[in-house]
Amino acid sequence: MSLAAFGLAWWLGLYLVARDPRKPVLRRASAGLVAYAAALALPVPPVVLAVPAVAWTGAIVCRLPERYDRWWRWSAVPLLVAAWFLPLVVLPPLGFALLLYVRRTRTLLGAATLMFLLGSALVFTGFTPSVWLIASIGVDLLLFGVLVALRDAFDEGEAIRADMVRSLLGSAGLAAVFGGQVALFLDDRLTPLLYGTVAAAIALQVLANPLAAVVDRVAVPTVAAERAELREAVEALPKLDQRTALDELDLVKSTRRALSGYGDLGRLVANPLTRLPVIDARLAARGAPDQPLERAAELKSLLLESILRLKPRDGEFGTSDEWRHYNALYFYYVVGIRPYSRRTKREDLDPNARKALAWFVNQVPERTLHNWQNAGAKLVAADLSARVPD
Repeated sequence: MSLAAFGLAWWLGLYLVARDPRKPVLRRASAGLVAYAAALALPVPPVVLAVPAVAWTGAIVCRLPERYDRWWRWSAVPLLVAAWFLPLVVLPPLGFALLLYVRRTRTLLGAATLMFLLGSALVFTGFTPSVWLIASIGVDLLLFGVLVALRDAFDEGEAIRADMVRSLLGSAGLAAVFGGQVALFLDDRLTPLLYGTVAAAIALQVLANPLAAVVDRVAVPTVAAERAELREAVEALPKLDQRTALDELDLVKSTRRALSGYGDLGRLVANPLTRLPVIDARLAARGAPDQPLERAAELKSLLLESILRLKPRDGEFGTSDEWRHYNALYFYYVVGIRPYSRRTKREDLDPNARKALAWFVNQVPERTLHNWQNAGAKLVAADLSARVPD
């Protein structure tokens, strides 16, 4: 029983962070699940049971105004240090975050948080037998993780059921194959080996793409990027939303996501815009096969055409109001300049791109650029909607 709970928590924790390790909400939810799995498998100190509460609080504040997230970042480590002496100290921040969240939106996530809060309080006080309570906390954590994954998929415009089931079945299969061999000869001395084998098998399945990317960069660096793009496209297929009819709001959201993934065919493959009738017509017109990568490439071409339609006709670069939407989309997404990133330096920019970069850095606040991109995405979405197949 504990092995199954460990496997589920470990798998879901890795699955969340593998979706997009750049997102704080996914990293924090993952940390809570991984800490819970560690508490089941290892003789860890009681403070480890406080990690899920702190991580859950951090995931919730991601849905609250920015100031609460700053408070969490500053207080997370001190809370864990204090929890070493008094585990209950991690619960008031979680209760406060729950109250703020429920006031803004009443969802199943709030109910799961409440149950987790009550269960954690009982465990930390030793009021009732901890075995069943820890199991109930695990159920709450799994529910929380699934809800976080569903919300992330909704935000990204992706389908998630097929991808999640595929990952779960693959992980369970590998865990059964390798863990089963250890279980055949199991005794008390081999129990840690059993948990370690199951953990390694699940990690190899869930993290197969990142691990393959590391190997490629070492073994075949000349084609590592191309292989990574193909793997991302394959991984994206189960996430594709098969709807061909999108309402106005979904069309704008999908366009915004397509623009943010303009240079990544793997991300474009999972975008529902690839199912637009105009894509079908364009593929048929040039006799191209109806393949996911072909659809993604055609969508990329469509996006570029729509962006170029926004370009004024009075030159190659300008900074007047009529240029702002074109500049915000073309130079940021198509050319790929990142004016506010210190880590991204481009030496291959043409003169117009250099002018645009200097203009963004010196005269355009980051928030203003973001607003222009949102407005530009609406214009591109309207242009895509107006495209009627020939």
